[in-house]
Amino acid sequence: MSRGGGKGQSLKDKLDGNELDLSLCDLNEVPVRELAALPKATVLDLSCNNLISLPSDFCSLMHLVKLDLSKNRLQQLPLDFGRLVNLQHLDLLNNRLVTLPVSFAQLKNLKWLDLKDNPLDPVLAKVAGDCLDEKQCKQAAVKVLQHMKAIQSEQDRQRQRKLQAEREMEKKREAEQRAKEAQERELRKREKAEEKERRRREYDAQKAAKQEVEKKTKKETVQTRKPASSSRPPQPPRHKHSWSRSVLRILLFLLLCVLCVLATCKLTELQRQPLCVSVNTLYEDVVAALQNHKTLQNMLQQNSQQ
Repeated sequence: MSRGGGKGQSLKDKLDGNELDLSLCDLNEVPVRELAALPKATVLDLSCNNLISLPSDFCSLMHLVKLDLSKNRLQQLPLDFGRLVNLQHLDLLNNRLVTLPVSFAQLKNLKWLDLKDNPLDPVLAKVAGDCLDEKQCKQAAVKVLQHMKAIQSEQDRQRQRKLQAEREMEKKREAEQRAKEAQERELRKREKAEEKERRRREYDAQKAAKQEVEKKTKKETVQTRKPASSSRPPQPPRHKHSWSRSVLRILLFLLLCVLCVLATCKLTELQRQPLCVSVNTLYEDVVAALQNHKTLQNMLQQNSQQ
C-alpha cells in the first residue's frame, strides 16, 4: 500500500497541467490505477520504456486525448482498445505491432496516427503509409480507421452469416427433431392400434370359443335329457293303447262266455232247455251259413279260373 501511495505521489509530481510525462522511466508495466486517479492528465507520454503489452484495464482511461507509446516493445494492443473514444493523437512508432484490434475502428475522434517502424501486415502497412509529416499522419489516421471499419464490417457480416447459418442449422435440427418426434408418435400410434386390434381378435376368439363350449355343453345336456330312444317312431298315446286293450279283453271275455254257453248247451243235460235249444239252433244256422259261404267262394273261384 505504501508503495502504491508513493507511486501515486510521484506521478502527481510529474503532472504538468494536463500533461503527464512518464517517458524514459524504464517501465515494464503501466500504473493504470494511479493514472485513473489523475483524470486531468489527458496527455500521457509513455515512450521509451520496456512495455511489452498493455493491461486490459488500461482501456478504462477514457479521459486520454493524446497518447504516446512510441519506442516500446508492444506486440499487440488490448482487444477493447476502441474504448478510448476521446483519443485524438496516437503515436505507436517503433514497436512490434503486426495488426490492430478490430475495436480500433471505434476511435471515431482519432485525427493523428503514426505506425512507422512496426512489422505491420502488408495490407495494413500500405494503408497506414509513411507518416513523415503532419499531413501524412492525419491521412494515416483517416485511412486506418476506414480500413479497420471495413474489417469490422466484414467481421460483422461474417458473424451475421455465422449466426444465420447457426440459426438455420438450429431450425434444421429442430425440424428434424420435430419430424423424428412425429415419426415416433406415428409409430407409437400404429403400434397401439396393432396392439388394440390383436387384443380385439383375441377377445373375439375367446368369445367364439366360449360360445362354442356353451353350445356343446347345452347340446350334451339336451342329449342327456332326451335318450337315444327318441329316434324310434312315436308311440301312440298311453290312454288310447289302454282303451284298445280293454275292448279286446271284453271281446275275449264275451267270446269265452259264448263258448261256455255253447259247450254247456251241447254237452250237458241242459241242451233241452229252451235257452239252449235257441243257442243250438243259432249255432247250427251260423255253421250252415258259413258252409254255404265257403261253397259260394269255391264256386266263384272256379268260375274266375275258367
